[in-house]
Amino acid sequence: MSGIIPAPIARQPWGMLIPLFLLVAFGAAVLYSAAGGSMQPYASSHLLRFSVFMVMASIIASLPKELVKFFTYPAYIIVLILLIAVEVIGQVGGGSQRWLDLGFMVLQPSELMKPVLVVTLAYFFSTLPIGLIGSWRSLIIPGAMIALPMALVLLQPDLGTSLAIAFGGGVVMLLAGLPMRWFVGGGLAAALAAPLAFYFGLQDYQQRRVLTMFDPEADPLGASYHIIQSKIAIGSGGIFGKGFNNGSQSHLQYLPEPHTDFVFATMAEEWGLIGGLFVLAVFSVILRWGWDVARAAQGRFSSLLAAGMVATIFFYIAVNLLMVMGFAPVVGIPLPFMSHGGSSMLTNMICIGALMMVNSWNRSAPRSGFS
Repeated sequence: MSGIIPAPIARQPWGMLIPLFLLVAFGAAVLYSAAGGSMQPYASSHLLRFSVFMVMASIIASLPKELVKFFTYPAYIIVLILLIAVEVIGQVGGGSQRWLDLGFMVLQPSELMKPVLVVTLAYFFSTLPIGLIGSWRSLIIPGAMIALPMALVLLQPDLGTSLAIAFGGGVVMLLAGLPMRWFVGGGLAAALAAPLAFYFGLQDYQQRRVLTMFDPEADPLGASYHIIQSKIAIGSGGIFGKGFNNGSQSHLQYLPEPHTDFVFATMAEEWGLIGGLFVLAVFSVILRWGWDVARAAQGRFSSLLAAGMVATIFFYIAVNLLMVMGFAPVVGIPLPFMSHGGSSMLTNMICIGALMMVNSWNRSAPRSGFS
C-alpha cells in the first residue's frame, strides 16, 4: 500500500482525521436540522469554516520546532496587545465587549490566547532548568502569564473563556512537575475565596446562572429556562431519538441557541442515546490520539505543548456537556467541531494542527524507548 498511496497522504494521522471528519459531518447534519431543514445559514458555513481551518491546521502541522520556539513569545505579546485593544476599541455584542472588527473578519482574541498560552508555557518550562522546578520562578512567572490574559478576559466579561485559559495553563504547570502541594494549596485558597468571588466578582446574570444549577425550578422562565429546555430535549430523545429533522424543541424554538451552545441537546433529541454515544466515542478517539502524541513526544517542549492542546479541547467538551445536562452553569462554551461558530472552530483546529505538528516531529525524531 505504501507504493500505491503517495507518502504525504499515507503519513497523515488518519486514525484521528477520519473520526474528526465524521464528527464534523454529523455536526453539519444537526445544524441542517436546527435551521429547519436547510443548509443555510448554519451547516454550509460550518463546513466552509472547517475546510478553511483544516488547511490552516495542515500548515501548522508542517512548521519546524525551532520556528515555533522563535515566534512563541512574540505571539503571546501580540495576542495580549489584542486583548488590551478589545478593552479600548472592541466591538460590543450581547452585552459583552469581546471582538475586534478587522474589516475582513471579526476576531475574538481571547480564543487565540488559549492555544498561544499553552505553547508559551510549554516553551518557558522547556527552557527552565530542572533544578528550578519547584522554585518561585516556576510559579510566579507562569502565574503572571496566566493571570494577565485572565484579568483582561474577565473584564469583557467572559467567565467561560477565562476558566479555559486557567485550565490549559494549569495543566501545563502540573505536567511540568510543579509540586502537588502548590495545587492543593491553590485549590483550598480558591475554595475559601469562592464566596467573595461570587458576590463581588460575578455579574448579576452570572450569579443567577450559578444558582440555577442547584435549583433550576426556581426561575423556570428566566435564568433556568435554557437548562430546563435542554434537559427536556435530551430526555425526550430516548434511546433512538425522534428522527432526523424531527426535533420539536429546536424547530418550535423552545430550545435557545440550538445551533451553538446547546447543539448537543438538539442532536440528542433527534438521535437519542445512540447519537450521544457516537459523539462521545469520537471525542474519546480524538483525545486518546492526542494524549498518545503527547506521551510519544521527544523533549519537554513537545510533550507539554501536546498535552496542553489536549487539555484545551477536553475543557470545551467537558464543560459544554456538563452545561447542557445541568451539571455546570451556562458559560457560553460551544461543543467542539459540532457547534456553529468561527471562534471556537478556530481555537480547536489550532489545537488539532499543533497536535499534528508534534506528531510530525515524533515521526522525524530518532527512535526512543517510548515512541
